[in-house]
Amino acid sequence: MTVTLMWEARAAEGRGEELLRWARAQELRPRPPRRETFRAPGDRVLVLTWWDAPYEAELPELPEPEAALVSRAVHRWRFEAVGEEPDTD
Repeated sequence: MTVTLMWEARAAEGRGEELLRWARAQELRPRPPRRETFRAPGDRVLVLTWWDAPYEAELPELPEPEAALVSRAVHRWRFEAVGEEPDTD
C-alpha cells in the first residue's frame, strides 16, 4: 500500500523563501521513497512524502517550524492510494 503524508504551512509575512529553505533542509529518517516540495502564492509551502507502508504506520513527519516563521499552525493530512485513474480516451 502507498501512503502519502502532506505537510503544508504558510510563512509569516515576507518569510516565504526562508520557510521554503527550512522545509527543504529537514531530513526524515528513514528517508521516504519519494518526496516533493511545492510553493504557492501567499508564501505557502507544501511537502508530500510517499511511503510503502500501511495507512496506520508510524512514519516520520516534518516538524513544526519555529512560531515566528509561520503565520498559522502547520496543516497535516494522510492519504492512501486507491489505484490508477481509468483512461478516458
